[in-house]
Amino acid sequence: MERNLALELVRVTEAAALASARWMGKGEAAAADHAARDAVTLVMRSIKMAARGVIGDVETVTARRGARTSDTPEVDVAIDALQSTESVAYGRNYAISTLAVAVRDAFLVPPVPYMNKIAVGPDAAGCINIKASPLENLVNIADARRCYVEDLTVCILDRERHRALIDEVRAAGARILLVPDGDLTAMLATAAGGRGVDVVMGIGGSSEGVLAAAALHCVGGDMQAQFHVRGDEDAEALRAAGYARRDRVIKISDLVSGEGTMFAATGVTNSDVLEGVQFVPGGAITHSVVMRSKSGTVRHITAHHRFDRKPVYK
Repeated sequence: MERNLALELVRVTEAAALASARWMGKGEAAAADHAARDAVTLVMRSIKMAARGVIGDVETVTARRGARTSDTPEVDVAIDALQSTESVAYGRNYAISTLAVAVRDAFLVPPVPYMNKIAVGPDAAGCINIKASPLENLVNIADARRCYVEDLTVCILDRERHRALIDEVRAAGARILLVPDGDLTAMLATAAGGRGVDVVMGIGGSSEGVLAAAALHCVGGDMQAQFHVRGDEDAEALRAAGYARRDRVIKISDLVSGEGTMFAATGVTNSDVLEGVQFVPGGAITHSVVMRSKSGTVRHITAHHRFDRKPVYK
């Protein structure tokens, strides 16, 4: 895939962020999510590609209208029009709009909704083991980064299921950033580097895991996961998908394969890696990040949008 679609797809995440940011603090999570999805559906139609939605808000992905040509890329899309809907609804940080594209069948489509994850940036790639203890992982990450465990910041979703994990990380001496939502945003912060998050640990959404893996893959970061089984239905879904062992380690190369991955995200509310939408007289300012695995390029894009000059999507 020679064309840098990510520079076109960032228009999708910008539109979703602008639409959903209007709902910040209004207590309407569903309305914010609906606004983001509608914006994605509209803008995706303007991009010349044969897109197949495979992960996340797949109903928003629409193939290009009109006849295909020999240079029309055929891609799979993983998309979360609005990650952390509750954060938008209640005026909290860490909400983003994000999507990734790759060649056909490059994404692992999760058979169950949740997975246990550990994610780090490029400077600690190859040093993590999800089967090891938090202490062992933190020591290895600190060694790779040439710092002390006490210098590391671990991001964990603030959930009751993570009580034991939090206790172990505290005992190891690392700092902890607890977030109510948005482990995808936290994993993106590890990919971007220098954003206040050194490692993400714990159970979260499987779709978010694949999207984060796409970003980490673009920059040489690392991630491991194990599917989290909540009951008999999940256990049967795993067996049907060919996962005989529940504790099978899913590596980043399993989650996203090949070198044709592109990733884009736009901040909706503020986070360590992206500033949220700022409305100004006559328009708004958005902050986005765009990544490409083939070149390893990471672009930060600050866009000034004027509402008296509406974009045309066709």
